[in-house]
Amino acid sequence: MRIGIIGSRGIPNNYGGFEQFAEYLSVGLVQNGFEVSVYCPNNHPYQKSIYKGVQLIHCYDPEKALGTFGQFIYDFNCIKDCRKRSFDIIYQLGYTSSAIWQYLLPTKVIVVTNMDGLEWQRNKYNIWVRIFLLYSEKQVIKSSHFLIADSTVIQDYLLKTYNVEAHYISYGAQRNSTHESNVISGYTIEPFKYFLVIARLQHDNKTEEIIKAVLNSTSEFPLIIVGDHSNRFGKYLVKKYASPKIRFLGSIFDKSQLNHLRYHAALYFHGHSGGGTNPSLLEAMAASARICAHKNPFSESILTDNALYFENIASLSQIIDDVLPKTTWDQKTMFNIAKIDQFYNWELVIEQYVQFFKMINSKNTDIHQ
Repeated sequence: MRIGIIGSRGIPNNYGGFEQFAEYLSVGLVQNGFEVSVYCPNNHPYQKSIYKGVQLIHCYDPEKALGTFGQFIYDFNCIKDCRKRSFDIIYQLGYTSSAIWQYLLPTKVIVVTNMDGLEWQRNKYNIWVRIFLLYSEKQVIKSSHFLIADSTVIQDYLLKTYNVEAHYISYGAQRNSTHESNVISGYTIEPFKYFLVIARLQHDNKTEEIIKAVLNSTSEFPLIIVGDHSNRFGKYLVKKYASPKIRFLGSIFDKSQLNHLRYHAALYFHGHSGGGTNPSLLEAMAASARICAHKNPFSESILTDNALYFENIASLSQIIDDVLPKTTWDQKTMFNIAKIDQFYNWELVIEQYVQFFKMINSKNTDIHQ
């Protein structure tokens, strides 16, 4: 079975959640006998044509020169290239900049779309962009043969709003079983004496609110921020807040370093306020991080009682001032690890995709009659 994965910024992961997911999924599918191709930007740092058995197809991406508009051109180039291939299934990750090109998708191929989050509800977009994204959501639902929801909240939304059933498959994470404190020594921080954010620096990830809460608190612990700050919002945050107490480390993709940073943080702040199941949240759970998350249905559906929640700057400052002792966290982190083992491990996720793709491929003739 031949599967083409579009909608990510390529593998190996050099960007974020969808890219990490595409990496794990594609490699896992290849190990299960599938023939998988992942579309990548032409300027991706990894320029080889094969990665761990996965075929890489590089397409022209002018996003660095044109900004957001370049994403539309990149998606167009990927979809246009799909027409030359003989895929059995095209799996598109998200639809933010690809929905307008849906009519160009090849016929006689099964189109599966991962709906990601409720993009049109995210407050990082202005009203006109949100109207466009709602239109895009409707278009991609019409053009897809099957939908994937990575969150039960998204699954319920699609059923109630459009009367369509999405297949629920979440993301995965790998347990981190080593916790050597010397791994983080190079960052001149002490174990359990710093706060941590790992996120793309954008408005709806609540990074600025977290910064203000730390500054408004009585704690002397520094806030360590991991994430690319080369975009406009990131540059604004660095210019306004960079100090010994607010430290911007930029992007880190070394999984071991990230996991040790998560584990040894006094609090790991998960400020994502929209979207579905966020991969970075699962990774924090798998690293036994002490998680303080923004209060919203997406995070609550996964963490339940095994985290602290904040709604605004004032409530987060209070949480920081009242940081729970380590013994109080032991049960919360233990339950989070159990969830990773039972529901969110990569082996389970990949097996669910293997069975799902086999099932829908057997229906190919019926779909295109």
